[in-house]
Amino acid sequence: MAKRKVEEVVEEMVRPITEALSLELIDVEYKKEGKNYVLRIIIDKPNGITIDDCENVSREVDQKLDELDPIENSYNLEVQSPGEMSLKKDREFEYFKGREVEVKLYEAIDGKKTFEGVLLGLFDGIVKIKSLSGDVLEFSKECTANVKLKIRF
Repeated sequence: MAKRKVEEVVEEMVRPITEALSLELIDVEYKKEGKNYVLRIIIDKPNGITIDDCENVSREVDQKLDELDPIENSYNLEVQSPGEMSLKKDREFEYFKGREVEVKLYEAIDGKKTFEGVLLGLFDGIVKIKSLSGDVLEFSKECTANVKLKIRF
């Protein structure tokens, strides 16, 4: 089964599990890392997730995957928090509004390729952030190399 199809099938299977546990399913990734395949399920909730949340999802998803067996290759199952994930899908820009992000551009603006601030959202293909100095900055999504969540300790 193709990578995209695996992700779609697994997302459809996992969504009811995360909803029943009052968790948000952020993303499902299926990819080859080194010699091994990884099925990564990224979950979140308003006050952050716990190890117990990851264990509960992992246990239920593992059982469902054994029943349905939608993946031909052997793989490692990982359930994790968003951490410093890159935002790709429009719904991720909506979900993570208000969180700190780092925007990297393909081409520099005034000699600068990296900008940090609070995500205001994605509006008609425009990524908007409020910079640390308070300015609202706008970047065409197609000109951004990466928009990544930031974690401050």
